[in-house]
Amino acid sequence: MAIQIYNTLTRQKEDFIPLEEGKVKMYVCGPTVYNYIHIGNARPPIVFDTVRRYLEFRGFDVHYVSNFTDVDDKLIRVANELGTDVPNIAERFINAYFEDVFALGCRKADVHPRVTESIDIIIEFIQTLIDKGFAYESEGDVYYHTRKFDEYGKLSHQSIDELRVGARIAVGEKKQDSLDFVLWKTAKEGEIAWESPWGQGRPGWHIECSAMAKKYLGDTIDIHAGGQDLAFPHHENEIAQSEALTGKTFARYWMHNGYINIDNEKMSKSLGNFVLVHDIIQKHDPQVLRFFMLSVHYRHPINYSDELLENTRTGLERIKTSYHNLQHRKEASVNLTDNNQEWLDKITALHEQFIQDMDDDFNTANAVSILFELSKLANYYLMEKNTAVEVIDAFTKKFETLFDVLGLSLEETNAVLLDEEIEQLIEQRQQARKDRNFDLADKIRDQLKEMNIILEDTPQGIRWKRG
Repeated sequence: MAIQIYNTLTRQKEDFIPLEEGKVKMYVCGPTVYNYIHIGNARPPIVFDTVRRYLEFRGFDVHYVSNFTDVDDKLIRVANELGTDVPNIAERFINAYFEDVFALGCRKADVHPRVTESIDIIIEFIQTLIDKGFAYESEGDVYYHTRKFDEYGKLSHQSIDELRVGARIAVGEKKQDSLDFVLWKTAKEGEIAWESPWGQGRPGWHIECSAMAKKYLGDTIDIHAGGQDLAFPHHENEIAQSEALTGKTFARYWMHNGYINIDNEKMSKSLGNFVLVHDIIQKHDPQVLRFFMLSVHYRHPINYSDELLENTRTGLERIKTSYHNLQHRKEASVNLTDNNQEWLDKITALHEQFIQDMDDDFNTANAVSILFELSKLANYYLMEKNTAVEVIDAFTKKFETLFDVLGLSLEETNAVLLDEEIEQLIEQRQQARKDRNFDLADKIRDQLKEMNIILEDTPQGIRWKRG
């Protein structure tokens, strides 16, 4: 079965057939780096990192590009407020972005281009649009002539007369048409700027991704992705710019992830209910946040709350405990059982279902359900009187494979070596149990629990974990 992708452009699922067999060119719109990312900003890196991982798992060679908008009105404002310059603000929050998304299990892109490092190609791109009649200069600004592109609106499925003026772009007298959007902005006094054929200025927001995608991935890319809020006007404008320049399809598949609500309300800075990832991962295991994001299909909205995140933590820990119980049980396992193939077939069936679900537009919600089914199956197996190394290995390797595809870690959270005091307490408890002094054994268990050490009695001995 072929992988199917829901294409925003056609509003239907389509078989994924890349331009070049076995290779995928993928561009994901990155952040504007003027602050720490909030939880909504974190969803695209998690979602499309997972898409990339799954495509690689299915045998594709993925060339993954994600940009940084490192010059923008917001960066200029923050730099002025803090008494510094735009490059310093950008560098600070690019580093903060990497710190946050790496904690969330996201891999670095093959290329992370920045606007400030791409000025020459952006100017060249704009000049070519002017030469072809798709853009015009007006008092030092350059605008894209939207009505010159006959297919404008095809991504958002609106006619040009229905479309409102693009976000982030104010209507002014310099424009020939209210729907025209800026490609190059004249610099105000004291602002960061570059020389251009139209005077000192800097790129508009939309042009950067068109220029950088073309440089690093070519005229046509396989997958272009980002948050739902970018579909219009940003991605619509990218199509208009790129296809006017090259005369070719810009991106064959458009993917957009859904919004995030906070306690059942739309997240909004004006409402003051946005949550920074930087703050969340100080209190919660970042892997729990990733698992939470993947527990909902990427196109659907997510409702975030501390209670829901705590429920997610409990579920993830339950799965990981099954994995570690398997490892612990392996030491006491043999290869003399006669029902190995039955269990191996069950594991294989879950693996095949995982692929089927992920092939269906990267349905991580169903894939997460497979992890719970695998955990349940492992727990049933561990109830067997005799267990086989072959089956234990099959279970553990399957956990490791599927967790890796989803960008999750099976490491026990905050696992550290026991200090001498805790070791002595565990030994004392074991001795109390041998002496049938169960009151003392329970008292020691409670003492260890207060120290955040939880003991588990298994047929193979004492296991412990931090609560």
